[in-house]
Amino acid sequence: MPRFAALIAAALAAIVLPSTVVAQRDVVRTADPAKRGLNETDFPRTIKVADNVYTYEDFHAGPEKFTTTNMFVVTNEGVLVADGQGSPAQTKGLVDAIAKVTPKRIEFVVICSDHGDHTGGNRSFPPNVKYIIHPLSKATLDRQSGGVQAEGRSARGGATTWTLPIDAELVFQRKVLMVGGEEIQILSLGRSHTGGDLSVYLPRQKILFLSETFLNRVFPAMRSAYPSDWLKALDRAAAVKADLYIPGHGFTESGPVSKEELAAYRKALAAVIAEATRLYKAGVPVDEAVKQAKWGEYASWTLASSQGPIAVRRVYEELGGALK
Repeated sequence: MPRFAALIAAALAAIVLPSTVVAQRDVVRTADPAKRGLNETDFPRTIKVADNVYTYEDFHAGPEKFTTTNMFVVTNEGVLVADGQGSPAQTKGLVDAIAKVTPKRIEFVVICSDHGDHTGGNRSFPPNVKYIIHPLSKATLDRQSGGVQAEGRSARGGATTWTLPIDAELVFQRKVLMVGGEEIQILSLGRSHTGGDLSVYLPRQKILFLSETFLNRVFPAMRSAYPSDWLKALDRAAAVKADLYIPGHGFTESGPVSKEELAAYRKALAAVIAEATRLYKAGVPVDEAVKQAKWGEYASWTLASSQGPIAVRRVYEELGGALK
């Protein structure tokens, strides 16, 4: 009987394992919803990634379709939201989606990226939520708005303004929150997509929300980036050894695929920096370098045509010592 049981177990393993491998291999590696077989009517959507952890995906404004992704954590004492959407209407969609999951009120909103596509709808969050932000991101929002307002623009809502409350909590490196018995770590992994990027780590579930530090299959967008520091931030993210990495743009993946895509994004960023560096060291003027840059496999990534020239100029600025 033991020998028979062992044979049955081996046979079952032989059946299950190939299906798992096929499932991983068949994941479509793209940020384009259409290439994943999805329609615009499939969005916005809420995805449960753990017992009390969800992502919310809606479309980013612009001609190329890809998702802006948020995370929210439900606890017995309220909800923490990581990032908003780009317009009041879109962020209201996020708030409404949370209400369908739980009657608990939103207590915390972490501003992981100060860009308008993540802050432009913040006035749709309920009043009296506690905002958490990096000091450099707060300074950026203050500069953009004369000290009090963040501005965003979306194809669904036009321009809008929002006032950051004066009691917003500043996190420069790390803060640990205990909310309803749930440990939530607010982390700065270093300058990357902006000067004040924050990430949210859930140690119990081993989930790391990286916001715009991780753009899943979206060409590295560098208009306010720090290229070399960004690579280091991605290395720190990988060193966390999370089971699931969630991007700020692009799709929510399964845990194993998310690790692969984080590594793929790090490789893409390094390749973009290397190509711009090659042109810089060859003495090619920046305007000509924009035309000459060759992105190889990354030329097909979402936003490559619009973000490639920006990346070249930003790397040139860094190499020339022009970045603060």
